[in-house]
Parts: sequence; C-alpha cells; structure tokens
Amino acid sequence: MSGQIGGLTLAQAQAQLQPWRQCAPAISADEYAQRIEHARALMRAQGVDALLVAAGTSLRYFAGVPWGASERLVGLLLTADGDPVLVCPLFEEGSLDAVLKIPAQKHLWEEHEDPHARVAQAMAERGARTLALDPGAAFAVHTGLSAQLGAAAISDATAIIDGCRMCKSPAELALMQQACDMTLQVQRLAAGLAQEGIGTDELVRFIDVAHRALGADNGSTFCIVQFGHATAFPHGIPGVQHLREGELVLIDTGCTVQGYHSDITRTWIFGEASAAQRHIWELEQAAQAAAFAAVRPGVSCESIDRAARDVLERAGLGPDYRLPGLPHRTGHGCGLAIHEAPYLVRGNSTLLRPGMCASNEPMIVVPGQFGVRLEDHFYVTEDGAQWFTPPSLAIDRPFA
Repeated sequence: MSGQIGGLTLAQAQAQLQPWRQCAPAISADEYAQRIEHARALMRAQGVDALLVAAGTSLRYFAGVPWGASERLVGLLLTADGDPVLVCPLFEEGSLDAVLKIPAQKHLWEEHEDPHARVAQAMAERGARTLALDPGAAFAVHTGLSAQLGAAAISDATAIIDGCRMCKSPAELALMQQACDMTLQVQRLAAGLAQEGIGTDELVRFIDVAHRALGADNGSTFCIVQFGHATAFPHGIPGVQHLREGELVLIDTGCTVQGYHSDITRTWIFGEASAAQRHIWELEQAAQAAAFAAVRPGVSCESIDRAARDVLERAGLGPDYRLPGLPHRTGHGCGLAIHEAPYLVRGNSTLLRPGMCASNEPMIVVPGQFGVRLEDHFYVTEDGAQWFTPPSLAIDRPFA
C-alpha cells in the first residue's frame, strides 16, 4: 500500500485535527442587498408582482435565516420595492431577530390565525396581485395561498430562485472552498486509519468527529463508507462491514461552512488491486477528466454528461444507464443545498456560466462485484473550469 493508505493510529489522526485557521468571511450585508435586487430584476422579467421564499436554503440565501420548513409557515415576501416582509409566528420573533441578516418588515401571526392571509394582506398593502412561489414550498403552502389569492395568481418561481442562486459570488466560492478543503483533510486522515478488520461504523464516527474538530457547522452533513461488494451500491447498503485485504473502499462525505456544502468521494484499494479493479478505476478517472475538460461557458449541462459517457461507452460499458456502467447523472449543482441546479444530465440544455458549481462523479458500477466513484467539485470560470479539490491520482494514491 502507498503511504496514503493505512499507517495511522486513531491518536495520530486525532492529533492532526485543529480548528481551521484561514476561515472564509461571512456573506456581507451588501451581498444580501444585491441578491434581493437581482431577484427583483428577475421578477420584472417574469412579469410578477411578488415573490414568496419559504423556509429552507433559499430563505437563508436571501435573508440569512437558517431555518428548515415545518408545518408553520415562515416566509420572505419580496415585492417591487420596500423592505422585504417576513411572515412568521409571533412566538418565534425573538429567534428570528437573532439570525436575520437583512432589514425587513414583519407580519406576525398567532397560532389560531391563517398565515396565508398574512401573505395576502402584505401583498395588498403593496399593490401586488400576482405571486411567484418558491418551488421548495410545501404543497400545503400553495393550497393555502390559492384560497386567498386564487390559483391563477400563483406561478412557479424556479427561474427566479435558480437565476439568483446558480452562479456563485466570490464570497460563496470561498466558503465552499473552505468546506471542500476541510473534507479533503478528513478524507486523507480516514484513509490513513485503514487496517484489517476496521468497521465502516468506526470510520463514520471518526469522520463526523473530525469535521467537528476542524470547525464545520455541524460535523458531517452525511457520510457513506462502504467496503468490497457494497461499493456497487451508489448510496450504500445498511449494516456494518469490516475491511479485508484486496477490497475497495468508497467514502463519500461532506460538511457545511456557514451553510455552504462540500461533497467529496474517494475510492481506493486496501492492499493490492486486481486487474479488473484497476481497469475500472482508471476508466472512472478518465471519464471524470473528460467531463472536466468539456466544461466552459456556453456549453450545455447535458454535454458534460455526454463527455463522461462517451469514455465509458467506447470501453464497452453501458450504454445509457445500463450496468456495468454509469447508473445516474454525471453531476449535480452544489451550494447552500447539497443538490441544487444546475444538474449535469441528459435533457438539461441549461448553458454553463461563470460561477456555476457542480460535482463531477460519473460512477461506474459492476453489479455484484464493486463500484468506483471519484467525486470532486468544480466551478465554471471565464474560459473553462477550476477544481475545488485536486482529483485522485491512482487507485492506491487517492490524494494529489
């Protein structure tokens, strides 16, 4: 085995975990204001009077409020002018004030009241008749608003939300870079812990603790650790596996920094690779490289997926989603949500623009045997693409 796999004790790995020193700055007040004005420009282009952003990642994007959705409506109403309006339960006002990053009016509602009526009231006060609704809102929100406004007054806000969020600012890219750098360090240490008999559960626990120690928001946002035949399942299978000589190891994990995600997968061999394992690993590496090389402004998302599949199909895999081969899209956008637009998949004609970010992970599955996924993220530049993390070098050298 290379010096990158095995050889570390738990104590030695833990000794390398220190709080991150070069932390990216938070999103500024000016940037929040720019986001709101961008949304207003897109509202005008779509011909709608108001936009309602529901609790979730888009509410964090526009207002800094890191709340998930619940059965109680919390939303940001944006109209053509004036401060945004926050619709929120009255008893949550203090908690809201503690996290809110923008100036805003409030329409607060008591538990027995209809919050959708508060939205309609705020719209009437601003002379707004038509509403674009956040696609992340629950169907119950659409139902409640339809009763107040009429279904014909409500349209889909996907073009507005994605139009704002798809292209990342330098400040967003810096936060994502920090998250990726932290996860890559955790991946390196996890590979160093490899030894005969170690359990997947032990590595999952270490990876979470390591993310926390480096300063991630809440440890690992997710963690998939699979050995041997279990690597053939893209998102793993239940149960604890114990590592044996000659098995592939697949670790897919990430964290958040001020809400912005990392998501990195490494697949490497514990011991000596067989000819079949090495062949598939090198095809995966070539497919990932081909997808990256195809990235530049003005090309379609689906063409990046096609570039990866062409490599695999020339080698006799697939075609399409058939196995052995690539069973899913080549990549997904990433930012405040771990999966967001743009998606690198057939049928997506969206043209790449500078600042767009996506994963590059054209996994190869050999049913009943093993799978190989190499996942790194990139962002689109003016003349191509830039990796957040350097890709793997070899099946026994997962880190550059």
